[in-house]
Amino acid sequence: MPHTERERIVMTRHPLSPSPSTRKNRPRRNLVEIATRLSGQRELWEPLVRYDPISRYYARLAKEPDFEAWLLTWVPGQGTEWHDHGGSAGAFVVVRGELTERSATVAQDGPPSVVDEPRVLSDGSLRAFGTKHIHRVTNNGLEPAVSVHVYAPALVEMTSYAEDGPRLWQTGSQLIGVNW
Repeated sequence: MPHTERERIVMTRHPLSPSPSTRKNRPRRNLVEIATRLSGQRELWEPLVRYDPISRYYARLAKEPDFEAWLLTWVPGQGTEWHDHGGSAGAFVVVRGELTERSATVAQDGPPSVVDEPRVLSDGSLRAFGTKHIHRVTNNGLEPAVSVHVYAPALVEMTSYAEDGPRLWQTGSQLIGVNW
């Protein structure tokens, strides 16, 4: 995906990027802290906000050896399908508008089960999740929404699911560089 000059600068000189000498022995990143700090840096992500009426818009904010960060925009009605993050943990902050998340519980001996109550995330809401999290996120509001997402490790695979009553069934897998 081509990048603008501004995006290249953001990706290479990100303020949360440690110097090469500190990368070797650093502890695992606190994704909540990173997402919170990035969401508060409006001058970093606000110039990248774009709305696409056809599909969700996204721009990479940072790519580090142990995490990556993305800006996502959502016009009313846009959302994801059911998916996981291929073993990556994550956190996201809604920085504008409102998003609705539906999630599923993962069973050891059967398919994932849809949680009955959706979670409404308004401006300023934070959502953190572990490596086995399955969810679907949608802008059910009347205004566009913007969110900042952080994943560790970086996303390389996502599994998609279809809803069949209270259960989810795996329908496919997407690999970075292949089908996204």
